[in-house]
Amino acid sequence: MDLGLAGKRALVLASSRGLGLGIARALADEGAHVLLCGRSGDKLKANAEAINAAGKGKADWVEADLADAHFVDAMLKAVHEKLGGIDILVNNTGGPTPGMAEEMDAEKLYNFFQSMVVRVITLTNALLPLMKTQGFGRVLTVASSGVFEPIPNLALSNTLRGALVGWSKTLSAEVASYGVTSNMILPGRIHTDRIDELDGANAKRQGKPIEEIRAASVKSIPAGRLGKVEEFAAAAAFLCSVPASYVTGTMLRVDGGASKSI
Repeated sequence: MDLGLAGKRALVLASSRGLGLGIARALADEGAHVLLCGRSGDKLKANAEAINAAGKGKADWVEADLADAHFVDAMLKAVHEKLGGIDILVNNTGGPTPGMAEEMDAEKLYNFFQSMVVRVITLTNALLPLMKTQGFGRVLTVASSGVFEPIPNLALSNTLRGALVGWSKTLSAEVASYGVTSNMILPGRIHTDRIDELDGANAKRQGKPIEEIRAASVKSIPAGRLGKVEEFAAAAAFLCSVPASYVTGTMLRVDGGASKSI
């Protein structure tokens, strides 16, 4: 299938590693011009060079931190200077620190709300006029399977990502007539550094070896294994594609069947 992404311009947030980088690579493999962003300039530079060396799509990068109050302005400047416009926005924010609901204090909740919710919405709103004017746009927001089934010891993530569900769905109806879609993609247990960090935190909290924690999580997945970044990224690339033009307001779970809800 031709995804129609050749020459499309995509900004992928938090793309120095993990799921964000996987999505950027998948889009570039389809011929897109991707703009990587994150806090690690060295990693971004190396990843952009690797994408360009592959000779399929094109990659640029910008060092920026979602926690920075000037993040949105920096992204708008980079989109203008490096991409010359925007067709695809992938809202990816990484994950907040693990912890219980009772451990959420006001300062931590406010700070993560700014970086994971406020700046995502503000940046999207700033880029939407460009998409609407050209009659094509894709807004894809990476969240978590925790928006369906809250994940133990991830209270902050469950809370803040849930806020984006209502926003994304509302937005989808407002922009559909302009050729712009708004969807969410929800990773389950996809093997990234983040999963290793969470398994380590759970092992420490429960006083168990990390291998035992990992084995228990895999046992709960009908597919019988952790997912691969490339599998998740392929699903994301489709939602950003031209053939997916009639898919909007949805949440796609990529979790190997782990979620028990319908």
